[in-house]
Amino acid sequence: MALALLLILFLSSFSLVTPSQSQQLTLNYYQKSCPRFEQIVQDTITNKQITSPTTAAGTLRLFFHDCFVEGCDASVLASSTPFNKAERDADINLSLPGDGFDVIVRSKTALELACPGIVSCADILAVATRDLVTMMGGPYYNVKLGRKDGLVSKASNVEGNLPRPTMPMTQLIQIFDARGFSVQEMVALSGAHTIGFSHCKEFIANIYNYSKNSQYDPAYNPRYAEGLRNACADYQKNPTLSVFNDVMTPNKFDNIYFQNLPKGLGLLSSDHALNLDTRTRPYVEMYAANQNAFFEAFARAMEKLSLYGVKTGGSGEIRHRVLERYPRRLVTKNTVDIVSVIEFVVKAFRDLDDLRWVAVLDDDQVVLLEERPPHLQEIEVPDCGYDNVEFIFQ
Repeated sequence: MALALLLILFLSSFSLVTPSQSQQLTLNYYQKSCPRFEQIVQDTITNKQITSPTTAAGTLRLFFHDCFVEGCDASVLASSTPFNKAERDADINLSLPGDGFDVIVRSKTALELACPGIVSCADILAVATRDLVTMMGGPYYNVKLGRKDGLVSKASNVEGNLPRPTMPMTQLIQIFDARGFSVQEMVALSGAHTIGFSHCKEFIANIYNYSKNSQYDPAYNPRYAEGLRNACADYQKNPTLSVFNDVMTPNKFDNIYFQNLPKGLGLLSSDHALNLDTRTRPYVEMYAANQNAFFEAFARAMEKLSLYGVKTGGSGEIRHRVLERYPRRLVTKNTVDIVSVIEFVVKAFRDLDDLRWVAVLDDDQVVLLEERPPHLQEIEVPDCGYDNVEFIFQ
């Protein structure tokens, strides 16, 4: 009976989800537990942005890619294992800039020294994104805190849940609508392209051999198209070649991105589509004419996005490190040959360098091992951040 009860509690603890989890977040969540939280993040991102000016755009994109898949739970930060291909290794995420990951790692490291085990990676990513947008001249918006880091990160969950620049406008609208965002909010969030860059492979089909009648998409300004062709001439030899999303003010968060679109200065197919589609053009024109209107709409949409799919309570955890590994859970019941199971696990995880503990159920007793044990049965398995692998022997 004791064994059955433990198994039920073990499994149910990872499936309990509170319907209104975003309502549990507060602006002063760390006021007592980590009072210097926001200052530590601010200091870290300031230093990083100064040394690596692409950090702001990289972090903003990382935040979008995190929230649109499984919600804003830092699942995009997880590393893959031999058992699981994580979100960050999905095809569309392979081009995520390293600066975005690095600034979160730096912030988490500093916070673990000041407030160990208190601040989630998800909260760090949300606040760092807001602060970096503000540093670039963009609007300030409130970020409620108290998110937990997610327990799931699978590359297979990514495809179809992130907007691609080649998608038709109807599909883009559907992706945003599925997450509760209106067309106007979608256009406002698209204004994030006012900073950052895109790799040539994202738009190369639009500027080379576009059709029988034109080398490039006629939506481009001719001189701009020629400049892009020159900039990307060696992209096959150098796949890292990239171009600023906003050719006019690439390092300033402003509404020039929207002013560029009617002039044929949009970079991606989705940029041109915003100006050409009758459902989105009115908002492009509104934000092009009024930067305050854009800033207000962007701030509201970002605040809303930061609450999407958040995890609290038992539906998440506080990772001790940012780039955690996510192995599959192994639960062994009524095992006859315990030694062979242990040897299998040791072999499976022998290439992972951060080993921690295993729980062994012996005579209805659970043993949690904090240090490397001297004998075989009490082996260690990785501290994976998402899932501590737990062995249950009878």
